[in-house]
Amino acid sequence: MVSDNDATHKHPTVRQWLEKHPRFHIHFTPTSVSWLNMVERLFRSISTDRWECGVFRSVPELISAIDEYIAVHSRNPMHLVSTAKADDTLQKVIRANRKLSSKKNEALHSRSHPFARPPSGLR
Repeated sequence: MVSDNDATHKHPTVRQWLEKHPRFHIHFTPTSVSWLNMVERLFRSISTDRWECGVFRSVPELISAIDEYIAVHSRNPMHLVSTAKADDTLQKVIRANRKLSSKKNEALHSRSHPFARPPSGLR
């Protein structure tokens, strides 16, 4: 099973279910990997266009369906044309960086952060 939600595996209900079903293993996709957005988009397209109510009885059958979809879809490729302006994108990056920096700074100076407290022997 593949999951792109890292928090999912930490939920008690999920952990209990996995303990009761040891044949299932969850593989988590890495976070902040922009190329995976395109993979997710591809599978969303396949899901809505091809698999709406599809049931696959084996992995080879599923692979065959994916290959068939890609072959048909690739006959008429469309170029991605970005409508975003470079300045808008740069401003978003600057805002996100500021927000992230302030959160990191806030976390480092909070009493709950492990580095903000003196070691137990020095208290």
